[in-house]
Amino acid sequence: MKEELLQLHLQMLQDKIDAFQDRISILTEDAQNDAKSSAGDKHETALSMMHLEQEKLSIKIQEFIKQKNEILRIDISKKSDKIILGSIVQANNLWFFVSEALPKVTINGKSVFALSIHSPLGSLLLGKCKDDEVVINGTTYKIQTVL
Repeated sequence: MKEELLQLHLQMLQDKIDAFQDRISILTEDAQNDAKSSAGDKHETALSMMHLEQEKLSIKIQEFIKQKNEILRIDISKKSDKIILGSIVQANNLWFFVSEALPKVTINGKSVFALSIHSPLGSLLLGKCKDDEVVINGTTYKIQTVL
């Protein structure tokens, strides 16, 4: 299950990186085409807006690359009774993958939430074991399984 989750999240991030790179390429192409046919203040404003959008997209790409690199650090062969980076945790009949904050996915019929170790719940879970409890926002999470 860990291998599937890892690969699914890596693919999800790569798809986002590719999509944002495609958008940057389209903006670059549009800017080059616009430069051939336009001049004046409107042209300069349009180019500035395109450049700002490219910068925003580049920042998002860097964030996705950082998340991808964090996921690549996970050693799925590492076994631990304590919750560590890469652990799959069942608490309150919910499944969590301690990795990076990513969208919920379904694996083997189970909905799995990806948690960053820097998130409030993720940071509380780190180092905990089966039957431990953590409380966040008034909700108590009892750890049922650590994989």
